[in-house]
Amino acid sequence: MAETKTTVTAATAKASSHQPKKSSNLFATLAVPICLVIGFLFYFFVLGNPANFAGNNPESHPVDSGIGKWFGTVYKGGLIVPILISVLLVCLTFVIERFLYLSKAKGKFSGSELVRKVQYHLANRNIDAALAECDKQKGSVGNVLKAGLKKYKEMVTNTELDTEQKILTIKNEIEETTALELPMMEKNLVFLSTIASVATLLGLFGTVLGMIRAFAAMSTGGAPDSAQLAGGISEALINTALGIGTSAVAIIMYNYFTTNIDSITYAIDESGFTLTQSFAANHK
Repeated sequence: MAETKTTVTAATAKASSHQPKKSSNLFATLAVPICLVIGFLFYFFVLGNPANFAGNNPESHPVDSGIGKWFGTVYKGGLIVPILISVLLVCLTFVIERFLYLSKAKGKFSGSELVRKVQYHLANRNIDAALAECDKQKGSVGNVLKAGLKKYKEMVTNTELDTEQKILTIKNEIEETTALELPMMEKNLVFLSTIASVATLLGLFGTVLGMIRAFAAMSTGGAPDSAQLAGGISEALINTALGIGTSAVAIIMYNYFTTNIDSITYAIDESGFTLTQSFAANHK
């Protein structure tokens, strides 16, 4: 009974040590509204700066040269533009956040190199040296291997279980630790996958609004209002460009991160296989 209680307590402690920090959850919660506020402020006070327009009048056309010409042109894209800017900022925020986290998860050196070093030390029956290599790696593969090696070391001195049971115990320890590591690597990727779809739809929505304005200008009696017609087409194209550009960034970075996660996951699987095979070979 006491042994069961100890096992449950250890498992609870392990789960607690891998739970996301409150600061990380707070970051994800605050990132979206903060980016939304920044996006609208940028739209109204930077893009909409009167200096970007002829006669210092935002209702007029953009100036003919300089960066003000581009700022004024984007401002004319309409109220969907600040939303798209906010979405782009959210995308870039989580791209930077995931890049920093996954760079840390990769560790100081590659997982495959760590597996080779651990394999060498286990062949020489030097478990402590293998644990030291995991500490040096400081990545997700190192965390999983370290947990497996601790159980490995425990099983070496265990006299109650047979070899098959010991191997199964080591394997279960690795699987449990992996199950705690993977969600942290995949965290916040949902923002990028959502933005990849939503940004295109927002751009399409802005395009539709711009084309409505353009056709409204053409439907007026007499000669079409060329200024309104050009403004409507410009609004449509600006929203299209922003939507497609944001979506492209999200898709590219999402695929980049998932490829990195797959690579780390493969190294973790390889390390687990190496550990169990080593134990089976050294403790027949």
